[in-house]
Amino acid sequence: MYSNGTISKYETVKNKFKHMKNNKLIHKIPCIVHLALCIMFTSCSDYLDMPSDGRVELKDVFAQRNTIVNYYNSLLGIIPQTGFTYTSGSDDAPLLPLAVFCDEAEDVNNQVNGSAYDWYTGAASALSYPLMGKYNSIDWNYYFAAIRRCNTFLQQIPDNTATDIKDVEVEGMTAEVRTLRAFAYLQLMKRYGSVPLTDTPFDVTHDYSQDKRASIEEIADFIISECDAALETPENENQDMAFLWMLRSEGQRGKIPRAFALAVKSQTALYAASPLSNPDNSGKYTWAKATEITKEALDQCRNHGYELYNRSMNDDMNAKTLNVYGYYFIQRSDPTRALDKETIFESSLQTSIWTDAALPIWQGGLTAGACPSQELVDAYEMQETGEPPVLGYENGDHLKPIINHASGYDENDPYEGRDPRFYTSIYYNGALRKWTPGVSNYLTPQFSSNSRYYKYLTRTGNADGSVTLTTIDRNPYIETGNIGGKIEGNTAYLIFEYKSNNTVNDAYFYALTDTKKSEALTIPQADSWREFRYDLDDFRQNFNFGASSNDYYGFIPSENTVGYEITVRNMRIEIATPPVPLQSVETFMGGNCEISTNTSNIRNTRTGYYMRKFNSSVSETGSNDDGYFKIFRLAELYLNFAEAAYNTTTPDTKYGDLSALDAVNAVRIRAGMPALPAGMDKGAFEKRYRNERRVELAFEEHRFFDVRRWKILNETDGGVTGMEITKKDDGTFNYKRVKMVNRATAAEKYLLFPIPQAEVAKMFQYTGTNWQNPGWE
Repeated sequence: MYSNGTISKYETVKNKFKHMKNNKLIHKIPCIVHLALCIMFTSCSDYLDMPSDGRVELKDVFAQRNTIVNYYNSLLGIIPQTGFTYTSGSDDAPLLPLAVFCDEAEDVNNQVNGSAYDWYTGAASALSYPLMGKYNSIDWNYYFAAIRRCNTFLQQIPDNTATDIKDVEVEGMTAEVRTLRAFAYLQLMKRYGSVPLTDTPFDVTHDYSQDKRASIEEIADFIISECDAALETPENENQDMAFLWMLRSEGQRGKIPRAFALAVKSQTALYAASPLSNPDNSGKYTWAKATEITKEALDQCRNHGYELYNRSMNDDMNAKTLNVYGYYFIQRSDPTRALDKETIFESSLQTSIWTDAALPIWQGGLTAGACPSQELVDAYEMQETGEPPVLGYENGDHLKPIINHASGYDENDPYEGRDPRFYTSIYYNGALRKWTPGVSNYLTPQFSSNSRYYKYLTRTGNADGSVTLTTIDRNPYIETGNIGGKIEGNTAYLIFEYKSNNTVNDAYFYALTDTKKSEALTIPQADSWREFRYDLDDFRQNFNFGASSNDYYGFIPSENTVGYEITVRNMRIEIATPPVPLQSVETFMGGNCEISTNTSNIRNTRTGYYMRKFNSSVSETGSNDDGYFKIFRLAELYLNFAEAAYNTTTPDTKYGDLSALDAVNAVRIRAGMPALPAGMDKGAFEKRYRNERRVELAFEEHRFFDVRRWKILNETDGGVTGMEITKKDDGTFNYKRVKMVNRATAAEKYLLFPIPQAEVAKMFQYTGTNWQNPGWE
């Protein structure tokens, strides 16, 4: 989507493709029918710009540039357009955020039938899994259908017969499609672990009895080799269809940049080295290998202009959020990286926090959605000391925290002095929202150049746009054209800059007629440019000035001084509206956003918190200013390297210019947090690193996978807590931690998704091997 709200050609096909599903891995279909299934999710004319007669042959598709490009464009839709549009319902409906399926949040529908309820109660099997099938089309079938389409393109593009396509275009599209195929395999590996590898389309002679699930090492090899092959493509930065480091215009939004391939490599290496995939740190993808790959990816991005987002806040930015971290998540990235140099790839689907994770005081809000957990709140450290407020919990229900008294945390004022990221990620009791600094608009009437409208003075227009007035008799005047708009605001000032040869005490403005004059005004002599400002309040009250856009005013430079000279520029009427006052969020019992246990009330939080990340304070009915989901960004690459590096040696060991400690501190310092100290051992650093990753990447769909690859589900996913607050007569508060519903999703089998049972049954028929993941048989 362009900044003006229109959709780019790349996003158009992505949006059409995002609900693709149900093309089974093992269907035996002729090539011609296979292609029709692959590219005709809408009509052929949509994707291929050709009549839809039901018969599209591969040789025809790859015989013309426009059909090749349209097929390539459709493949960009492989990347799911993730957002926070909220539902728990039908096949084609958007999805719940992964935050509610891990310890980041509790879904408001935690006790009502739906995917979250099924998850919490353990109503999950290979036949009906809450995170795929009915509730989630982004699963096994989706990604294998996407891979098949990439395979078809990559098989056919080298032999294309199009005479109107350039080699650089073929090379660029090929590199992007290889990267997309690698991305699809990364998503499958994250969800299912071992999966079958295929790099060519299946035909009618394919022998399914020979198919097998590849090892994690084999899958990681394939993903990384695909990305490396893509990155070997010449850059050709001056060609729109090339594989580019930096996109050239807004119209290319949705294309895959080279940094995307590096981000896929970084995440793949990290996952392949993690305890879930490599518990004894052996084989090819050790932590040392992951350090090498993640550091190279980070260095390449930094060397090509990527950097952590950091800008000075101004009034407009402050009106929407509280700090630069918060602003980053509501500001849409610019593909050319003029301002946002951190985002590598962004979803084209705008989030709608103001409706789908809404405060009940917002007009147009639909549901409280994903309610942040107390455990996530506890993760935000104290800004002054840089210390965690909570060191752990006395028991499994997390109702008795172990307070870190050295941190400066006060249980009776728990939200004071926290990490700045807390304030822009979570609405809490006492949080302030909806501050607008005031808006100034301007009307720009100018002194008339028609001699009918000035008398007893000369008017000279100057090359710089200024106007010099020289009085030649008493009672001179000059009038303006129509002011050009009504004056509708709380304050209005007539403003101009001037130079003059004398001080005068008998200048006047008048409205419409010289009988409606201001009081006598003093204009001091000025040798250099000086601002003059006149409050129009009396004009408006006494003469109804500004009620019509046809009003005008006159200026008497000096009633009695002959030879007075004044030069005027930038004349305007400033109309200002006052700031909108701050609104306090009250989550205490009886407050305007109080916690609720009423299962039929989905407007109020279950945990005492509401989600704020991605939300702009000016979003409201008819005006969604919320942000866009980041698929990959540079901060993740810093953290990926940090994790691999500290697991390889020590947190302080340098790899080139960076240690694990340096990488984590780069992220912390951008956020306004103090650096972590040097000298920590691996165990102590690991706790701080994992907490930092949790906070920095909150609600970005990392935590769900992180707790799985670290194999700590038994510590994190038995259920979460919230905060019940009551207000006392003296205005202070009592804080009570409360347990949400117990979750049955901490068992080891939940480390991986189950493979759909229909696929398992088919592959058992062909291979005699049970492909199902452990615990889901």
